Amino acid sequence: MGQCFSRSDDQELDDDEVAAMEKEFSNGTGRAMPLSQAELDRFGQRFTAQMNKNNAMYAYQHNGGSRLGSSKTSNAGLMYHVDSSPSVFEHNAQAMLYHQPGSSAGAMAAHNAKSATLGTTPSSLESSNGGGRYGRNREPVNKVVAIYDYNNRVEGDINFKKGDIMILMDNSNNDWWFVEHKKNGVGYAPRNFLARLDSLESEEWYAGKIQRTLAEKLVFAHNLPRGTFLIRKREPPSEYALTINDSKGGENNTYEVKHYKIRPLDGGTGFYITTRKIFPTIRDLVDYYTRESGGLCSRLTFPAPKIAPVRPDLCHDTQKNWEIPREELQLQRKLGDGNFGEVWLGTWRSVVQVAIKTMKPGTMSIEAFLAEAHIMKQCNHPKLVRLYAVCTLGDPFYIVTEYMKNGSLQQYLRNDDHTLGTQALVDMCAQVASGMMYLESRKLVHRDLAARNVLVGEKIAGVPEVKVADFGLARKLVGENIYEAQTGAKFPIKWTAPEAATYGNFTVKSDVWSYGILLYEIFTFGHTPYPGMHNREVIEQLEQGYRMSRPQGCPEPIYEEMLKCWDRNADKRPTFEYLYTFFDDYFVSCQPNYVPPSVQSLDVMMH
Repeated sequence: MGQCFSRSDDQELDDDEVAAMEKEFSNGTGRAMPLSQAELDRFGQRFTAQMNKNNAMYAYQHNGGSRLGSSKTSNAGLMYHVDSSPSVFEHNAQAMLYHQPGSSAGAMAAHNAKSATLGTTPSSLESSNGGGRYGRNREPVNKVVAIYDYNNRVEGDINFKKGDIMILMDNSNNDWWFVEHKKNGVGYAPRNFLARLDSLESEEWYAGKIQRTLAEKLVFAHNLPRGTFLIRKREPPSEYALTINDSKGGENNTYEVKHYKIRPLDGGTGFYITTRKIFPTIRDLVDYYTRESGGLCSRLTFPAPKIAPVRPDLCHDTQKNWEIPREELQLQRKLGDGNFGEVWLGTWRSVVQVAIKTMKPGTMSIEAFLAEAHIMKQCNHPKLVRLYAVCTLGDPFYIVTEYMKNGSLQQYLRNDDHTLGTQALVDMCAQVASGMMYLESRKLVHRDLAARNVLVGEKIAGVPEVKVADFGLARKLVGENIYEAQTGAKFPIKWTAPEAATYGNFTVKSDVWSYGILLYEIFTFGHTPYPGMHNREVIEQLEQGYRMSRPQGCPEPIYEEMLKCWDRNADKRPTFEYLYTFFDDYFVSCQPNYVPPSVQSLDVMMH
């Protein structure tokens, strides 16, 4: 029978007690008691091997006056109940040890020694069979699987390969999870590289919340065969979509894609594409349509490839400590010059490839610089360039960001020589709108949206990935959602809405105006707007109602959206949410149920 007792801090376990505890852990009876830090260290050294052998789990809880209630034993093993248990465990010199036979081993002592918080607790473990809080003789659901490789070689982070299974020990941080790896020990891993074991996210065919156009590109990547598929999240959140490569092959080199809505039953008790066939889970649905087409355009054959995510930070430690020593940066190649400084390709600790912006001395105060960097750091979206760190201790200031290998969209378009088709151009419009929709939702105004401030990364199935950059002018909107620029501030007139250029009033709607100019840049392959006009003439012409004509080759519906963005009445301009939906659905007509028309002539995307 398990035991429960207390003792004062100055009492320590003697050798007989240690031997007795080892025996109890060996036979599965176990007990719990407060331990000092010295005992934690000693216990960890003495018992880790024994506990691993017995497939047991232990955790330390801050003993802030909470006491152990009665312990219970059964055929399933010993379980302790705590009268008052905080939801998050904190490191403390006095901690509580729990032993639960039949669950997985965890090396939390190292995590505890670093004063980190613990999130996987005996009071929060869920049984895999749903039998009560703990269940009987089952492992707790606290395993994760790597869905991408991660190799950082930084102290505190843990390296792993795709498919590795690990114990989740702390998930209190949204971006970094603390895990135990069977071979590599314990450490932090980026959350977006992991999925809970047996979750939808862990499936090879699940792509999460991605654009429809990106889904189409992925099922065609690398000349994959008919039936290549993925499942993505839709709006509303309870719905999903199945995207299938329906290419027939042949001499015409025609690519076709089908999208099917996956709807939930009321109450979430099942899923279906057609009500004639209902499945308990999406996994069951995929298994069925893998065996037979069942009315779909094709049987499901291969999962489409996934795109590796961007790391949330340089490492776990820089998530909060993002002022880094400049000695940790290696500047390798100059990428360009700007009004405020230079841009370099570099590495951090010779491990992570980054872009480094140097700020000319005197450009802005350290207070203003850090305030603007803080806004960038808080923005986390796949279509916004990620800020990693800054260096402000000495001149010049450094801004360290995610590296986008193909530079600015403006230069990329000018160098393209019109090889990008309408499909690719529309896709880039949707990507930018997605990033701006995120800023819109956070009531952030960019103030300098233009092709020069959109960066281009790798091609995905022939279409460039683009992200919004340069938040140097970004501001949080307050009050009436208007930001008033300082007197004497300079603006890029040809990209700036009339009310912002004239009165200095910036809103999300003035960003929408700039987005319309960006559309013009994209469909003219990087031409400067209002060709032949100087700034004063542009302002005068806009006051008289002038708007640029439709670019050659630009589809009429897209030009109509440009004109909406340039409405004199800011309130009548569309939202970025609307613009994103327009471009993401541009090639798809809404038909009853789930089968949109084919997408033709995507061969340019496969080059």
